[in-house]
Amino acid sequence: MSPVHVICYVYCMISSAQIHSVAARPPSRSDQQHNGNIQEPNRPLRWRVIDDQPHVGKYRFIRTIGKGNFAKVKLASHVITGQQVAIKIIDKTQLSPSSRQKVILFREVRLMKLLDHPNIVKLFEIIDNDKILYLVMEYASGGEVFDYLVAHGRMKEKEARAKFRQIVSAVQYCHQKHIIHRDLKAENLLLDADMNIKLADFGFSNEFSPGTKLDTFCGSPPYAAPELFQGKKYDGPEVDVWSLGVILYTLVSGSLPFDGQTLRELRERVLRGKYRIPFYMSTDCESLLKKMLVLNPSKRYTLEVSYFNHCRCFTKWTNVVIRIKEISNAC
Repeated sequence: MSPVHVICYVYCMISSAQIHSVAARPPSRSDQQHNGNIQEPNRPLRWRVIDDQPHVGKYRFIRTIGKGNFAKVKLASHVITGQQVAIKIIDKTQLSPSSRQKVILFREVRLMKLLDHPNIVKLFEIIDNDKILYLVMEYASGGEVFDYLVAHGRMKEKEARAKFRQIVSAVQYCHQKHIIHRDLKAENLLLDADMNIKLADFGFSNEFSPGTKLDTFCGSPPYAAPELFQGKKYDGPEVDVWSLGVILYTLVSGSLPFDGQTLRELRERVLRGKYRIPFYMSTDCESLLKKMLVLNPSKRYTLEVSYFNHCRCFTKWTNVVIRIKEISNAC
């Protein structure tokens, strides 16, 4: 199977079974809150009906906001505080013990338990029984950045810088934890009620270690790094950096830098590495893009703790926390 077909196959197979874990597409900004009783501690964990409304644990379900093949996401509220959460409900009976979906699901849960960052969707609680797994997570009521761009068009660079700074901060934090996301895209960037970024959907995430190459080709083709299309092994963080470059371009221009009518056409454009620079894009932003959308992953910038304040070529984008430092081949 060719690299292109591998990417397409993995992406289509997994995305058909996955749903966003944090209510990425709320149909409305409802602030419904309800009062109720707490579940008795000795009662078994299952859906209960109190006041004619289903509960699980300390949470009352409000409505379904997402569905997949073996899971659904429900908006819920805490019966005491009224805090709204998104609960991903996984029917474990639909997952065979050796299925790829089960491996991905439990890896996602394991990695999310390691993460605690203001710009990453929080996993509050896990409620488990023989048949159902409930993941209680932070609810991002503002929806997807993708939908925001569709509704409002491209962002002004001042707004894009603020959003991109939060995105980079979240990804940088993951890399410091030796976790790569591998599916960074506008659809997996959510907005909370205050329009802050919340990075979501860690279904393709994995751990990496210096000197060890990864060889799984996954993610969304328009955001995929060229080495994935070429079927090459990769270190890990550099594929996220490429995707960040695509996201930056999308925020500022409202469109993708690489697109095509077919996967083959998209692949050819990505491997050429050529994209249009809009007339309204600042030279600072353009310079930053040219350091991220680099075909050679060893020449692509990496995320570092420090800022690149020493560089004069990035006057307004200097505090976006991408340091001018090449990734060494030994990384």
